[in-house]
Amino acid sequence: MDTQQISAPSRAPSAGVVHINIRLTDGYSIISNRLSQHRDMSLLAIGLGTHIQSLPAGRRIGVKALAAIFPESEARIAAALRELEHHGFLRRTRERVRGGRVATRTESYNHPEAAARRAEAGARAGGGAGGAAVVAVATSARVITPAPAPAPAPVPDPGRPVREASPAPVPVPASEPLVVREPVPDPAPRLLPSPAAPKPPPPPLPFPRRPSAPLFDEAARLLAGLQVSAPLFALSEVDVERLTPGVAAWLERGVRPDAVRVALTDDPPVPLRHPAKLLRHRLIALLPPPVPAPVPVVPLQNCDDCDRAFRSPVPGCCGECRDVRAYADDEPCLLGA
Repeated sequence: MDTQQISAPSRAPSAGVVHINIRLTDGYSIISNRLSQHRDMSLLAIGLGTHIQSLPAGRRIGVKALAAIFPESEARIAAALRELEHHGFLRRTRERVRGGRVATRTESYNHPEAAARRAEAGARAGGGAGGAAVVAVATSARVITPAPAPAPAPVPDPGRPVREASPAPVPVPASEPLVVREPVPDPAPRLLPSPAAPKPPPPPLPFPRRPSAPLFDEAARLLAGLQVSAPLFALSEVDVERLTPGVAAWLERGVRPDAVRVALTDDPPVPLRHPAKLLRHRLIALLPPPVPAPVPVVPLQNCDDCDRAFRSPVPGCCGECRDVRAYADDEPCLLGA
C-alpha cells in the first residue's frame, strides 16, 4: 500500500454515522464520553445526566421540576436519577445550614473515578477533613428549602433593664461518612510509531507454485480486460506485467476468472487514484487458501490365484492367497499330508 498523503482529503465512511460539525463559539457544554457512551445506563439516564451537566450552578433539578420540562413521568425521571447516583454521576445529600434549615445539596460529577481518587487522596493528606471537599465537579446544583418568615422583633420595656443578647450558636453540619469508590485503572496508552521510524517492507505478491505459460497468459488477459467491466481499473502494460503472477496464483488455487474479477474490482474507494496499488493490496490480503490435494484412489485388481477383486496399486495376489503361499513355503509337508 502507498503512504497516505497528509494533504489528501479524508474519505467519508461507506456505512455508519457521518458527523457534520460546526465550530461552536457559544451555547455549548463539554460532556465526558464516560457519561455519553456509558454501557450500563439507560438512554434516559444518559440524556438526563447530559442535561444536568449543561445546567448552570444553582438550577433546581428535582423530580417535579424536571417533569414539568420533559414529557417523561415522575417515576421514570426518579429511576433515571437513581441510575446516575448508582454509577457515581450524581450525589444528593441533606445538610443543615444557618438558621436551622435543611438543604438538599446535589452534586453532578463529570468524572466520578477521578473525583473519588481526589477525595481519597485528600482524606489521607488531611486526616479525613479535606477529603469531603471534592473539587472535580462539572456542575453543582444546590436546592434549599424556602426559609420561614422572620418573627417580629420584641418591643423593649422601658421599665426593665436591657440585657445584651448572646449570639445564637451556629449549628455545625454533621460530618457524613466518606464514600470511597474503587479507582478504575486508566486504559493503557496506545504506542504509535514515530513518523521518522522506518516502515516495514510491503508483503510480496503471491506467486503460483507450478507456473506455466498458459496460466500466465490467462492471468494477463484477465487483468487487461478489467477496464471492460470496471472502467476505473484501466491498467498500463507495466502494471499488467507486475500483477500477472498474483492473478496466476489465484487461478492456480481453483478460483474462477469471474470470481477473481469481482473480488478485485468490487466496491472501490471514491475517488480511485491508484488502481494498480489497490489491486496489489487485494491480491495479497484476499488470497484464498490452496486447494487440498485429492486423495489417491487405489485401483481394483483381480487375484491371480482365486480371481477375487482386491485393491492394490500393482497386480498380484490378494492378502489371503499371499498368506497361503507364504505358509506353503515355510511348511511344505503339511500341505501334502
